[in-house]
Amino acid sequence: MQSQILRESQDLSGFPSEGRLLPQELSSPLLVSERLVLRAPDMTDTNAIAHLANNINVASKVSRMPHPYVQKDAENFVARVASGAMGKCVYAVTRNDTRDFIGCCGLQAQEAGNGLEIGYWLGEPYWNKGFATEAAQTLIDFGFRHFDTDFIDGRVRVMNIGSRRVLQKCGFQFQGTGMAQSLALGGMVAVEWFRLDRKTWGSLRNWGGAR
Repeated sequence: MQSQILRESQDLSGFPSEGRLLPQELSSPLLVSERLVLRAPDMTDTNAIAHLANNINVASKVSRMPHPYVQKDAENFVARVASGAMGKCVYAVTRNDTRDFIGCCGLQAQEAGNGLEIGYWLGEPYWNKGFATEAAQTLIDFGFRHFDTDFIDGRVRVMNIGSRRVLQKCGFQFQGTGMAQSLALGGMVAVEWFRLDRKTWGSLRNWGGAR
């Protein structure tokens, strides 16, 4: 289950804050949920990142993930996160029982409007277990509680039923369709755009029965 829009190539560090706290201005604290620990990725994750990301079923659903995905790609990703080039709200998703790396998630500021955008991907062995929903809910709670944002957007490929379901379970509402670049596929793909506003999040934040 992946969101379309964890855009690894985009540098957020130049965005003006306009008086509000943005993800690139806050070092990411440890986030803990029932089964997961979200933490900063580090070089010890690179073997697992390369292993899980080197899968066309994963890469074809994330806009800026190359395929094949090799060890050097993983090392570059971790280095860019550590440098702040991707903002400071990019997380490794790990299991809290085994500490195994299972994917990534993150928030980034949008260029227009007072909103954020969520992105996530999980390795295929961890699909259909509720981990993507749990990670997304944890990150959404953090986003609304720590940033002065009116909404969070998410985009998924039209054919990505699992990721669409994650956003729907988190309360996102369909906004429209469009096209986005897929690095792995070397062209444009159809995507759906969803939005969760602060008011809706406030009514859902106990996430009762969401998983």
